[in-house]
Amino acid sequence: MTVDATFVVATAKHRRSGTGTPLLQVFACATVALAPLEGYLISVQGQLAKLAPMLLALTWIVVRVRQRRLPRAHPVQAVLALFAVVLLGSAAAHAAGPFTVDYTLRWLPFLAITVVLADVAAAEVPIRALLIAAVGGATVAGSGALYSLIVEGETRASGPLADPNDLAYFLVAALPLLIVVTPARPSPHRRLFGVLTALAAIVLAAGAAATFSRGGALALVAAVSWLVLRRVLPVRVLAVACGVLAALGLLAVLLAGQELTKALQEKSYIAATNVDTRELRWQAAARMLTDNPLLGVGPGGFRGGYAAASHNAEIDEQTPVAHNMYLEVAAELGVGGFALFLAVLATAAVAAERTLRLSADRREMVAVQASLLAVVVASTFLSEQYYLPLWSMVALACAAEVRSRLPKGSGDARPARDQ
Repeated sequence: MTVDATFVVATAKHRRSGTGTPLLQVFACATVALAPLEGYLISVQGQLAKLAPMLLALTWIVVRVRQRRLPRAHPVQAVLALFAVVLLGSAAAHAAGPFTVDYTLRWLPFLAITVVLADVAAAEVPIRALLIAAVGGATVAGSGALYSLIVEGETRASGPLADPNDLAYFLVAALPLLIVVTPARPSPHRRLFGVLTALAAIVLAAGAAATFSRGGALALVAAVSWLVLRRVLPVRVLAVACGVLAALGLLAVLLAGQELTKALQEKSYIAATNVDTRELRWQAAARMLTDNPLLGVGPGGFRGGYAAASHNAEIDEQTPVAHNMYLEVAAELGVGGFALFLAVLATAAVAAERTLRLSADRREMVAVQASLLAVVVASTFLSEQYYLPLWSMVALACAAEVRSRLPKGSGDARPARDQ
């Protein structure tokens, strides 16, 4: 090969894979890591939580324009596009709703950031780096949860998020990702990574327990069971972890028994109330879907129409959420929107399983599967469609499948088995 030809090839590869890569890596990891710390960021400045995703999206657009290429194709893009069409159609049909514009503007950035994360994770940003970033951000949030419980005296840990249930959702979704922190192959720093993983596991599990979230507990059981069934979490490691958590629980009882008793009594009272209110809200959501099957009641329409649909069943709460992601999406966007929403989840699940069959290191995809399972289970009791773990796990599952289809030496990404 001549010198000129070599220069042309090197320049083309740089344009394809190097331009803007460090910025994309920083902004992508920051977007994932800062998501559970949204409350802290908002307390500093109202729009600060949106800064990292905005910078990621803008950098991605600039890089792709300079590279003169479109995002790598994946079926999830078509599903998300169709979902956006239905979303906008429902919003147009219910434009007069009090929450329509606000909730439409909440939906659209998540759809966009899913496409962006999937594309950068398929090309410039290692999937493992994004998973570790998610663990890091959630660990800080878990530390905040314990601080709010121990130092600030809250009966249920909340930390960076106002609702303890939402915090539990973040922490439990991050716990399965811990299996990718320690390198699979022997390395000089393997022991250090092992210690950091153990500490993060304690913080995440203790923080989640301190929220007293039943949905979070069920999600954790589902995620851990999946890790064991897929043989990436040894039973002996799980037994040791349970023993450590049991010892910490006993220590907490000895040091703060009265406070824990008071917190459990309050949670028992709240839980009994929640059973009744959630039943009322689920019935109202089902009624809305039955009355408006085509386009639903519009984005945010559950909150706007709850009082009428429930016949003022809750005098002290006129604009709540449904506390069930699936019923809320179905009620607001109709049968078609709900079907497309489920299609997004199904596409990610299929992509993760396909990638798993081709991957030499199974831990990444099993971790993504377990985290997505935790999200799916927790969302049965919570309205979590407006939080990042759902969308980031969908993006990473699809990105991994794109990587697995790329031949070696393609420049900007490698197959999943070679990561």
